[in-house]
Amino acid sequence: MSQYLRPRDLCSCLLVVPLLLTPVAACADEPADKDIVLKQCLVLKPVGRSGRSPLHLDAVEAEIVAGRWAVPKAGDTVQAPAGGAKQTWETATAKDGTLQHDALRGGYLYWNVASDTERVCILEASGHSLVYVNGEPRVGDPYSNGIVRVPVLLHKGTNDLLFLAGRGQVHAKLVKPAARGLLNASDLTLPDYVLGESGKLWGAVVVINADTRPLEHPTLQVAVNGADGAGNTLPMIPPLSIRKVAFQLASHAAKIENKAVELKLLSKKGDAWETLDVAKFNVNQVTAEQLHKRTFLSDIDGSVQYYAVQPALPVTDKNQEKFKDGPALFLTLHGAGVEGVGQAAAYGRKEGGHIVAPTNRRPYGFDWEDWGRLDALEVLDHARKELKTDPRRTYLTGHSMGGHGTWHVGVTFPDRFAAIAPSAGWISFATYAGGTKRPDNPTPMQALLYRGGLASETLALEHNYANQGVYVLHGDADDNVSVGQAREMRKQLGAFHPDFAYHEQPGAGHWWGNACVDWPPLFEFLLDHKRPDLATLPPVHFVTASPSVSAVCHWATVEAQIKAFEPSTLALKCDADKHRFAGTTKNIARLSLDLTALKPAKTLQLELDGQKIDDVPWPEKTARLWLRGDGDKWVVSSAPAAGTKNPQCGGPFKEAFRNRMIFVYGTKGTKEENAWAFAKARYDAETFWYRGNGSIDVMADVNFDPKQEPNRNAIIYGHAESNAAWEALLGNSPVQVKRGEVTVGDKKISGDDLACLFVRPRPGSDKASVGVVSGSGLPGSRLTDRLPYFVSGVAYPDCIVLGTETLTKGVEGVRAAGFFGNDWSVTEGEFVWKE
Repeated sequence: MSQYLRPRDLCSCLLVVPLLLTPVAACADEPADKDIVLKQCLVLKPVGRSGRSPLHLDAVEAEIVAGRWAVPKAGDTVQAPAGGAKQTWETATAKDGTLQHDALRGGYLYWNVASDTERVCILEASGHSLVYVNGEPRVGDPYSNGIVRVPVLLHKGTNDLLFLAGRGQVHAKLVKPAARGLLNASDLTLPDYVLGESGKLWGAVVVINADTRPLEHPTLQVAVNGADGAGNTLPMIPPLSIRKVAFQLASHAAKIENKAVELKLLSKKGDAWETLDVAKFNVNQVTAEQLHKRTFLSDIDGSVQYYAVQPALPVTDKNQEKFKDGPALFLTLHGAGVEGVGQAAAYGRKEGGHIVAPTNRRPYGFDWEDWGRLDALEVLDHARKELKTDPRRTYLTGHSMGGHGTWHVGVTFPDRFAAIAPSAGWISFATYAGGTKRPDNPTPMQALLYRGGLASETLALEHNYANQGVYVLHGDADDNVSVGQAREMRKQLGAFHPDFAYHEQPGAGHWWGNACVDWPPLFEFLLDHKRPDLATLPPVHFVTASPSVSAVCHWATVEAQIKAFEPSTLALKCDADKHRFAGTTKNIARLSLDLTALKPAKTLQLELDGQKIDDVPWPEKTARLWLRGDGDKWVVSSAPAAGTKNPQCGGPFKEAFRNRMIFVYGTKGTKEENAWAFAKARYDAETFWYRGNGSIDVMADVNFDPKQEPNRNAIIYGHAESNAAWEALLGNSPVQVKRGEVTVGDKKISGDDLACLFVRPRPGSDKASVGVVSGSGLPGSRLTDRLPYFVSGVAYPDCIVLGTETLTKGVEGVRAAGFFGNDWSVTEGEFVWKE
């Protein structure tokens, strides 16, 4: 049976001191069947500092983490840390549930809600980054998409809702749920029916469990145009939780403009099925020549994602030879707030080439970094297979945020594209989007933390562009992304690149019609390029921030680094006739060469970094040659042993959140520890749904079998004494977290106020990781609640230990941080400790 805490335990245990329940802004008791709408409230201007950084300052959060937070009264003051201003809580009145106020640009809104009975409500809110409901963190809707409907438990008496706002406006109301299980059809992911194609299609919808018990073995019945469909068995939905779930649509070949779909959410009640909710909508049907959406199951988390296709025009007789190996594929990346289907619609159809637009997981998503970068690659691989495109005619382009994505994805994976073409693109977070800039004269701790973000530093990897043609397009009057971004890239490329073109459109702003993406000279430039034929073993010129981000260029793979997240460079050529490889390396500990394109021979000849290795035997079992650095020499080796860092399992911490990860929360601790673990795992799952259109299994430790699905990543919430899965997954880890202490290698740090994030290899797998979100006590655990590891561009090393003073002192509160060695040890790694 599933292990869950009682809902009151979940809510009451998160703040360990009693709240001072002074209902200054309280609303009157409302009947249970009437909506409760935000009206009287308190607001507070920002009392901290945040940004695209792993650390932030916040005086209110510091009180929550310490367990000292009390319900505010009008006139109460809060001193911002680090010399910030003192701010005052003041009253405010919302109109029709919406409040606009300057304090809501990064500040707080407190809403006191009275209830005459304990009951579940659906919180419908927008404009906030998160909300604490009776102490529990719940997902926000910072972009005001209007898709967030969260089930919450109101206690009998007073209830406290504390919103962290972002953009100057918050809307909120509490609604009685119509059933214990609901469908939220405001966030559907759907394909289009394409005439002439058969097979199952994937869709996804949000299920809300508006009950204090798990929604176990739910079923989603799908009917298309009135025809009964098979039931889709859904995963268990934890209490008071939401989950976006996949369902299948049966293919229907009959031509009809729209397919009417009815979803029924069913639950077993005795021997009968109970209908909990129904959702109805249409799915478009198109011809293969029309713009359409395709869906697939993501390997990141098992969720359903879509991409849009603007199909190619037929090839004319004069271009038959040009496209004899299949159509081209133009991967186009959308800007902030733009849907993938809208991006594809901005292009006219191209002769011999499909326009393919991935989603970045959401219209804002991840700025095409982190999971957005992975989405682009998943779509590329899926579309190439579905559309049967010529792998040598794959191109990358995009606008605005998608222009940045073009710079970023293109420089990270330089062998995937024959040419790239950013339009109105910004260079990096450091140059445009509020990212952390390397401080002057950094302390050792600052330098190590900054290094973790190397993958976001476009210019550190810029020599990878030499593998591609580059066309730069920008309006010279752009008031959103300054033309200075393009001019800087023109300057950088001009220093080394033999094949780039540059165009500024006179008088053009940020968006100057479809021409700013569908620009004929841009497409002419792209189609003039082809990727090299791998059968010719083209030269490798490659720079990577880390093998876990990007490891492969053509036929060479950087398997491991000497120094983590310092640039690793490889310049290598092959003389196929002589079976001879020669080149240079920098910061590479392990390297492998794919020999598939070579005709087998008795021996190979190598010259690396001036060292000659003659008569290397041809690998017998696989056409791959492994090389390992041994001091200042290279030696031929076998494949690395299990348990060593590799491109699939090599850290840093955020890399654990992929590979169909499972969130496993602890139930073996104190009541308060268990309450935190469940609430935090649920909040992370909600956040990844909102930011990344995600779908994650959340389960109790007692329901997790370490022997099952060993190649899936697992995220552990809790510590060695509170999470039953710890011993099996982390018993041999050099990092251990218990009540009152964190041990890293041979160093012990004491206190209950320590948060610890780290990543380890999963025992028994050469590709799966274990991520850990842990604390040495309730203050340390609560400190992890708002660490922004789902924000693009925010980087954490393999392991970091934070004290609660980070919320008032920043980096001074970091107790330890570092990268494990290639053997996953602390002793062979690189760690910095607080002095």
